[in-house]
Amino acid sequence: MRTMTAKERMLVAMRGGQPDCVPVAPDMSNMIPCRLTGKPFWDIYLYQDPPLWQAYINAVRHFGFDGWLPSIGVELDCDREERLREPEWQQAIVKQTPDRIYTRFHRTVDGVMEWRDDCNVYYIDNPPTRGIPLRLAGLPEGAPSDWVDVHPRQEWEGTAAFAEAYAAMGDAGVVGLSVGLPGLSVRDVDRIYQYYDDPAQVIADCQLEHERIVRRAREIVQLTPRPDFLLIGISGFMLANPEPIFRRLALPTLQAVTAICREAGIPSQIHCCGPEYKLVKISAEESDLSSINPLEIPPMGDCNLAQIKREFGHRLSLMGNLHTTTVMLLGTPDDVAGAAKRAIDDAGAGGGFILSTGDQCGRDTPEANIYRMIETARTYGRY
Repeated sequence: MRTMTAKERMLVAMRGGQPDCVPVAPDMSNMIPCRLTGKPFWDIYLYQDPPLWQAYINAVRHFGFDGWLPSIGVELDCDREERLREPEWQQAIVKQTPDRIYTRFHRTVDGVMEWRDDCNVYYIDNPPTRGIPLRLAGLPEGAPSDWVDVHPRQEWEGTAAFAEAYAAMGDAGVVGLSVGLPGLSVRDVDRIYQYYDDPAQVIADCQLEHERIVRRAREIVQLTPRPDFLLIGISGFMLANPEPIFRRLALPTLQAVTAICREAGIPSQIHCCGPEYKLVKISAEESDLSSINPLEIPPMGDCNLAQIKREFGHRLSLMGNLHTTTVMLLGTPDDVAGAAKRAIDDAGAGGGFILSTGDQCGRDTPEANIYRMIETARTYGRY
């Protein structure tokens, strides 16, 4: 078999086929690309200098793995309509120290300025923390006495960022756009209580979310250039949405979105860190989903890669699942090679497998470990 490009290799595997070798795409969409820029992390996250997608593509070329860029900030027609319904929020810096920037959001309604009662914290060497109550961040309640509005150093209108990222990635990997699913969230405790107190209202809200998500998916698959895949990004979703709740609030949307992708000929993929086995089963048996990741092992997840390949590999492409801490961050290159070989043995037969990690690689993951993971896929993982 001829040597495939990274894009070809990823797409064949995402569709369940057998490429020239097992694709390798460690999940490093955030911390490592930011570290490689040599800049304060807030330059990337707050000022888009460079945008995170550009930092990621640079990391793909730095290491030589198969690129997997699942989401880029774009504004579709449905997003624009939603934004224009209410006055727009403006982010502003309200406090800065040598290693942190604190921001809040304000807007003007009927001539009166309003401030949100939470804040974001941008760090010099880590991704930001968003939606922090003011008291936990040590900021005073009410309107700040002084602030500076934030203006990104680079901005794109509409879907221009996606088109630029797609061209920049080229044959080095796949570039997608994303949607979510309606449901409960561990970040919104009030909504969880509301579901148990007044399920009818939450169900009605989820129906509206369903309609927005389906419209967004339809717009995504009609874009030019057409995304390589559509990601359903639902990190930690099953923690707040055990199977009965998932079926009630989220499954109809999963079925609709994956059907849209199937009809358009675009692979659909779920990213759901944390417990995922029941989601794998439901997706394989009751939807048109193409691929799923990261299939984390206990204690963070509940997945056994060999079992999932055996039970669902005929229906779903799998992507995972080297442990990001004990193997990638703290292990040796030989530990990484051993874990990569076991994953390939467990799930690589016949194709439909992408060697990856069980969620995000840490900032200080040794580069030697990343290179060994890539080398193992290129040699031990050849078909």
